[in-house]
Amino acid sequence: MEQGPIVTVLHSDSVPGADLMAPVAGRAEVRYTTASGLADAVRGADILFVYDFSTRAVPGAWHAADRLSWLHMGSTGVDPVMFPELRESEVMVTNTRGVFDTAIAEYVLGQILGFAKDLAGSLRLQQQHEWRHRESERIAGASVLIVGTGTIGRAIARLLRAAGMTVRAVGRQARTTDPDFGAVGTDLHAELPAADYVVAVAPLTPQTRAMFDARAFAAMKPHARFVNVGRGELVVTDDLLAALNTGSIAGAALDVVDPEPLPTRHPLWDLPNVRITPHNSGDFIGWRTEIVRAFTENFDKWIAGRPLDNVVDKELGYVPG
Repeated sequence: MEQGPIVTVLHSDSVPGADLMAPVAGRAEVRYTTASGLADAVRGADILFVYDFSTRAVPGAWHAADRLSWLHMGSTGVDPVMFPELRESEVMVTNTRGVFDTAIAEYVLGQILGFAKDLAGSLRLQQQHEWRHRESERIAGASVLIVGTGTIGRAIARLLRAAGMTVRAVGRQARTTDPDFGAVGTDLHAELPAADYVVAVAPLTPQTRAMFDARAFAAMKPHARFVNVGRGELVVTDDLLAALNTGSIAGAALDVVDPEPLPTRHPLWDLPNVRITPHNSGDFIGWRTEIVRAFTENFDKWIAGRPLDNVVDKELGYVPG
């Protein structure tokens, strides 16, 4: 009998449910491993499913990947595996693009509303038992610049436009008539001065790393708020901290930071105009089920010899739009 493929599943403390992996387990040998055992588990494997997509273990075990042909990331971002040896190999990389789009868009809208309506301030007054009438901002008519034009950026744009906001974007290719963004520019610093809110959702690549630095924050309006749902390394953290402390920008909502997790004594925690969440903007109830389903559906295509969904361009570091 012909031996089936070997699938290695890299997990942390949470293992994909057997029922979810049943479509794979019936046709392949499935090896489950944590980071410490990855080198042994990937030796001889055809497929690596990086279920623990926050891991940094893959480069250290790459020497043992002697038969690998496909690596699937259980996330949209693939920067943890974009090391030179993988880029130069014949191994195909796919991601889980699309699963987290709506949840992240809802998070961004929620943070924008939180700033405009000062929900944190209302909660503080409630905790102090203080009835104080205040006015709030409207978001309808406010301008948003979305930096990153992938599917998450598009979902954010559609939701914010539905809420009455004016949307533009920054991406690799300029266009004047985009169905979601309206217009897309390529010069970040030229676009920043017009935005009331700036949303970072770009993938982490050599070109985008540290793109939000002192110069970028200086180009923003003093009343502008910055929302980062991309990667912490898109931002020079010390420059963001300085911009917030000096009033160069009015606030920041950070689902991702650099370093991550944020040290307990980091000054960002204590700034009143900062909202921090622990990299969970896309983690809706049931997300683990959805990322396994995305893998098993692609596995069906791999077995059948059909083209896979969400193939990453390893030179770009993301799935081309």
